Amino acid sequence: MKKLLNDFLDRYFHDEESIILMILLVVGLGVLLFLGGMLAPLITSVIIAYLMQGLVNILLKYNLSPRLAFVLVYILFFGVFILMLLVLLPSAWEQLQRLASELPNLISQWQGSLMLLPENYPNLFSEQQIQEFIVGIRGELGGYGQSVLQYSLASIPSIFGWIIFIVLVPILVFFMMKDQSELVLWAGNFLPRNRPMMSQIWREMDQQISNYIRGKALEIFVVGSASYVLFVILGINYALLLSVLVGLSVIVPYIGATVITIPVAAVAYVQWGIGGEFYTVLIAYGILQMLDGNVLVPVIFSEAVNLHPVAIISAVLVFGGIWGLAGVFFAIPLATLIKAIINSWPGRVQTLNSERINREPVAEADDA
Repeated sequence: MKKLLNDFLDRYFHDEESIILMILLVVGLGVLLFLGGMLAPLITSVIIAYLMQGLVNILLKYNLSPRLAFVLVYILFFGVFILMLLVLLPSAWEQLQRLASELPNLISQWQGSLMLLPENYPNLFSEQQIQEFIVGIRGELGGYGQSVLQYSLASIPSIFGWIIFIVLVPILVFFMMKDQSELVLWAGNFLPRNRPMMSQIWREMDQQISNYIRGKALEIFVVGSASYVLFVILGINYALLLSVLVGLSVIVPYIGATVITIPVAAVAYVQWGIGGEFYTVLIAYGILQMLDGNVLVPVIFSEAVNLHPVAIISAVLVFGGIWGLAGVFFAIPLATLIKAIINSWPGRVQTLNSERINREPVAEADDA
């Protein structure tokens, strides 16, 4: 057992850089788990500043001065931030409250359709089961509705936390974008001078994660805006709330679009019943999702994240369970980080090189 442990340590932790990297990963994970809520404004600001720096770099390619590029990008960020804070979120919250208050009535409208199940499928459903199901659902949804309506009163202590968050994020983003070089240099002083593995991980992460997060933010905006225009044209109720949900659904690959189909179909069914308008909404929503998956995604993500679907879904489940919606959004970047670390770890690199060297004589013998 001791020999196996020594072989493992000699293989994967034989140099200073791998030990420091492991310490940094453990410390970073501990900070996120135990201090993530406290440091949420700082973490959010780092992410936003990193994303905005990509726009600054694009403007610099057009021979703009660094100061002018910084000012233009920050004005864009601040304008979008104020728009979401004062227009989008209050309107979506108002529609959510209205929907929550109407949930018991919606269940009553669905009751007639549910009562047809025992007649059509007597072997699967009984009238008593359907009645109990309706009563249970009505009670649960009524409770959720009351919770949503009373949330503003019960969450007064957390309002101050949100105010601090809203005030701090724009300020922190400003200074992080303004003093980016000094902050990066300061952070680099804590790393070893000779760090080829860390540099390789950073290059891979900067290339893939920056493209993914910026592309995903653009996809959320485009899909959410297009769905809002579509829902308004079709005249469906709660258009803004549904479009926000559709926009956020692109965060979760393979699952989000399917899950959001349920509330879209439910609202359309309650509003119009089974008919031409109902099928029009579903067909239009399906076309929107097809355009997103087959046109928008290939255009935006020029360099796709090379992860297996099983790895993506597993990352969504794990990180979503730990950090909620934020974990779902960053599941793929975090999975890419893990993959980059595994591929760049010294022991793995040596193993791959040894396998390549061992295969070369075989290939030469076959050629001979």
